[in-house]
Amino acid sequence: MRADFIEGLADLDGADAARLIERLAADHIAQAGLFRHWRSEGQVPPRALPDGSPWRTWIIVGGRGFGKTRAGAEWVLARLRDGGADTHVALVGGCIDEARRVMIEGPSGLLNCALDREIAEWSASRRELRFAGGAHATLYSGASPDMLRGPEHDFAWGDEIGKWPCAQETWDNLQLGLRRGLAPQAVVTTTPRGGSIVAAITAEPDCVRTGGSSHANPYLPAAFLRAVVRRYAGTRQGAEEIEGRIIADVEGSLWPAKLVERCRSRGGPETLAAAARRVVIGVDPPASANGTCGIVACATLQDSSYAVLADESVEGASPEGWANAVAIAAERWGADRVVAERNQGGDMVAAVLRAARRALPVKLVHAARGKSARAEPIAALFENGEAKFAGVFPRLEAELAGLQSGGGYRGPGASPDRADAMVWALTELALGVVPAEPRVRSL
Repeated sequence: MRADFIEGLADLDGADAARLIERLAADHIAQAGLFRHWRSEGQVPPRALPDGSPWRTWIIVGGRGFGKTRAGAEWVLARLRDGGADTHVALVGGCIDEARRVMIEGPSGLLNCALDREIAEWSASRRELRFAGGAHATLYSGASPDMLRGPEHDFAWGDEIGKWPCAQETWDNLQLGLRRGLAPQAVVTTTPRGGSIVAAITAEPDCVRTGGSSHANPYLPAAFLRAVVRRYAGTRQGAEEIEGRIIADVEGSLWPAKLVERCRSRGGPETLAAAARRVVIGVDPPASANGTCGIVACATLQDSSYAVLADESVEGASPEGWANAVAIAAERWGADRVVAERNQGGDMVAAVLRAARRALPVKLVHAARGKSARAEPIAALFENGEAKFAGVFPRLEAELAGLQSGGGYRGPGASPDRADAMVWALTELALGVVPAEPRVRSL
């Protein structure tokens, strides 16, 4: 049947064949064992290094939905078909449960990609997959590097290494045990993640990198792509999660990726705001009519630490529009004060709030120093564990990552409006005087 299907495709012109393949569900193609006929260029195993020598690591770095897991599973199955009965395979995920759900039982996992009767037994309790030819694969956790201390393997598959809790130690132990057979190799399938081990592995001299963006997979729902592009396009997270690009930290960044991840709060913004001692809205008014008005809500918590609650910034709004957005943010988060930069039209904030009959105290501040200089003491709060992010704020975090120690900005846009608004709010909370009056939401 497989030969008949391929011959039928060969009789069609290129456009008709492509349309037919696009209509087929991925699981139907898998059942026919036709992956090698429709895989993308980024899913094709490399033949050798540029100098002709064999590679040891093949890392597939792609956006969400690119097809990384499928490529990894198909590579493992192909190696097993060519290997002997005594072949040992290591399968490593972020944790055992994740490895089972994604690499073994998932839609693109080994059970669903294998041909009929190719897998003899799957034992979740033993973490072991046995193949009809006699080879076997064992699951390991990226959170337990000692599990890989001792076992030897012919080849390995590591999934989402960018989020392994103990990535470096686990990877080192895996490499030390990857020594069976004539050509021990590992495939790594991962979405890039700032501050992770991904960039270091890619830089290894015996590593080959392929991959691609989320757009490279024609089977992804168009609605999904539209939604993620609308939300994350132009951000660091979008570059990583959609385009599959490895983004290195800006030299001297005040908020490198590892710091941001370390300061991620487990409590949601609503929970933290409800118990906050004080909430302030920081505002960086736009310098032009089409600019961004940075509007960020921050709080002092009960333990005297600080939290970034929300990024309420607006783009391309009129003065009345962004001032109204400030008032709405203050009411939403129960703020007791708005802190706005006078240099870029802060007086307008107070005037528009008064015109809108919003009885909210507005403190106007003057930017005597550069943005990076103002941000350095606030970055120190995060480094010392005194401040946290109560959520994920892609555009704000991208701007923070671009602020450099000693001055300079190398982030998205001409100016870090959102980051500046956050800095004003946290500066007020850390250095300002707690108001005696209760919070005023609106008239």
